[in-house]
Amino acid sequence: MDALAIGAQTALTPMNLLYCLGGVTLGTLIGVLPGLGPIATISMLLPITFYLPPETALITLAGIYYGAQYGGSTTAILVNMPGESSAVVTCLDGYAMARQGRAGPALGIAAIGSFFAGSVAILIVASSAPALASVALQFGPEDYFSLMVLGLIAAVVLASGSLLNAFSMVLVGLLVGTVGADVNSGVERYTLGIPKLIDGIDFVIMSMGLFAIAEIAVNLESAERRAVLNGKIGSIFPTWSDIRASVFPILRGTGLGSILGILPGGGAVLSSFASYALEKKIARDPSRFGKGAIEGVAGPESANNAGAQTSFIPLLTLGIPSNPVMALMIGAMMIQGVTPGPQLIKTNPDLFWGVIVSMWAGNLMLIVLNLPLIGIWIQLLKVPYRILYPAILLLCVIGVYSLSYSSVDLWLLVVFGVFGYVFVKLGCEPAPLLLGFILGPLVEEYFRRALIMSRGDLSVFITSPISGTMLVLALILVVMVVVPSIRQTRELAFRE
Repeated sequence: MDALAIGAQTALTPMNLLYCLGGVTLGTLIGVLPGLGPIATISMLLPITFYLPPETALITLAGIYYGAQYGGSTTAILVNMPGESSAVVTCLDGYAMARQGRAGPALGIAAIGSFFAGSVAILIVASSAPALASVALQFGPEDYFSLMVLGLIAAVVLASGSLLNAFSMVLVGLLVGTVGADVNSGVERYTLGIPKLIDGIDFVIMSMGLFAIAEIAVNLESAERRAVLNGKIGSIFPTWSDIRASVFPILRGTGLGSILGILPGGGAVLSSFASYALEKKIARDPSRFGKGAIEGVAGPESANNAGAQTSFIPLLTLGIPSNPVMALMIGAMMIQGVTPGPQLIKTNPDLFWGVIVSMWAGNLMLIVLNLPLIGIWIQLLKVPYRILYPAILLLCVIGVYSLSYSSVDLWLLVVFGVFGYVFVKLGCEPAPLLLGFILGPLVEEYFRRALIMSRGDLSVFITSPISGTMLVLALILVVMVVVPSIRQTRELAFRE
């Protein structure tokens, strides 16, 4: 309680409340507007956080992330077009309910489930994170190395699409992370004689290019197809029968999302898909799903919000991102000079507990904001992409140039934008690349440190109980996806 009181003193200041409100409102907006997700938005806003205190910056970025989970359901239900990837499955039954004249109850139950799941997940973060951080303090360099290897392999296994593509993206990220002067020897690596690259490739530039620029290029290729719902939404309050049908899906979605959010490669997207599959599997009449079953809205919407909140646990306690958005959060913290990991609770208790308390405030703001503003969100859906995207591109260019006022940064933005576009065309997710880029230098550093402390003895990675367990788990994951029957099941699950 003392720790939460410290967090309240940080999060509930007028300035932080204002930025939290701005973050969740912007998150809802980018969740509502299809074609622009939280990854691209947070990438664009990273330069702005340079001028904010660390607590305020992280509170704002966190608000954008979980706010997008709320906003994504609005367009999924009203327009059959998910504003955020985690809301894809909400389209199946949410839009069917809207066509039946029940858009209001669908939106209402999505908001209720999201608020409940978010609140429970925050309790889990507040109660489990300090314990996990205290355990992590016992980790040696070999344990951290093996933990990060496990995280990268899990990110490959849980990535949608080809395993080979995901593995290749992680390797590319690891290689890009080595660009610059070596920390130990000072030798330049892969700088191509460009002085700007001696300090390495800037995280902000790469994330903007891979996500924001590539996203614009891909979306401009296709014609706009947005049929905005013109009928009446009706009352947003679900009936008692709707609530009774949704109680257990909300509880199951909350539990499932809370667990999957912690896993590397998990988070909101995996949680929502898993919840929908579970509800359909255990339903008495599975044929109702896809035709307006309210359970198909309640479960996934609860799961994606729970997954979004609990994905902060490995970030704040271990310094390891569980998904691309958390990788961006680590970048924002490093920019601010804050080192994420088990020492964060002791060295920056204001930031740690402030972010947790701000999540409660942000979830309350979202439940108050979202439902009354549905009419405004519907009007925003009518904004043409040809107007929206030039403004986004301008923000990207200004943000990158403001980093160091160098034209080299702009050329790097173009290069990564082209690479991001090519990756999408080849069916390669850029998200594993980002995780590899963030974790690559840390993997190298802990590997070297472990070898120095063991005097070059590689067996230390196996003899250490924690490290050995992590490597065995990583090996099990690799074997699981290599076995033909399991590989086919995985591919079928992602298709569904």
